[in-house]
Amino acid sequence: MEEKIEALRIKAKQIRRLIIEMLGKAKSGHPGGSLSSVEIVTCLYFSVLRHNPKQPNWPERDRFHLSKGHCCPVVYAALALCGYFDREELWKLRRLGAMLQGHFDRRVPGIDVSSGSLGQGLSVALGMALAGKLDNKDYRVYCLLGDGEIQEGNIWEAAMACSHFKVDNLCAIIDYNGFQIDGRVKDVMNLEPLRDKWLSFGWNVIQCDGHSIEELLNAFEQAKITKDKPTVIIAHTVKGKGVSFMEGVVDFHGRAPTEEEMKLALKELGDE
Repeated sequence: MEEKIEALRIKAKQIRRLIIEMLGKAKSGHPGGSLSSVEIVTCLYFSVLRHNPKQPNWPERDRFHLSKGHCCPVVYAALALCGYFDREELWKLRRLGAMLQGHFDRRVPGIDVSSGSLGQGLSVALGMALAGKLDNKDYRVYCLLGDGEIQEGNIWEAAMACSHFKVDNLCAIIDYNGFQIDGRVKDVMNLEPLRDKWLSFGWNVIQCDGHSIEELLNAFEQAKITKDKPTVIIAHTVKGKGVSFMEGVVDFHGRAPTEEEMKLALKELGDE
């Protein structure tokens, strides 16, 4: 287990470096929320999800949807490391005509649903989970949400429906880093008491350190064995995690690093 955890930590560092490099080269994008969700995405793609890079549309695969689609660099990095496409594609991020757009695009191998407007992802995941139930498939559905995103009413309508239909094959993860584009989440529209809200909607609720590989793996395992209700993992994270001058700085929600900042960040992250 210790070897597995260390391997996942190494993958997480690789993904952080790729995020910084692709955003630095693109001179555009969202580093803060991409960096805060690195361990979540690492655990999913390199331990939890049942998937096959050689068969992206394999019917038995687990489904993953990034509802906070502007943080797609973290998933693009994971997909490249998994072998869904050549790593060189990462350096074309956000270029006109390139495969990797600024939001999730289903034309990319390994991505099932495009994303754009926030607040829609949990409804998408619910549809996938219900389809699995109706088709007697045993795949699981995972949906990564932003904390600012869940201020939107559509999320709570979907949350109510997920509980009503008892989609225990669905696991939502909230990247609770405390910031959104306009500032601190608690100042824009406070989410607390967040755990109690999800409990009142009939969900199994797990809270964990969103940067702890051990806690995340345990949370995903607990979600898998929970029956008759969906699970939400409230993952407490740090915006811009891994790069000291980006951590907890709202400016880096949607500002790519300059060339000098990219060099400083890569130096701080160390060798790949």
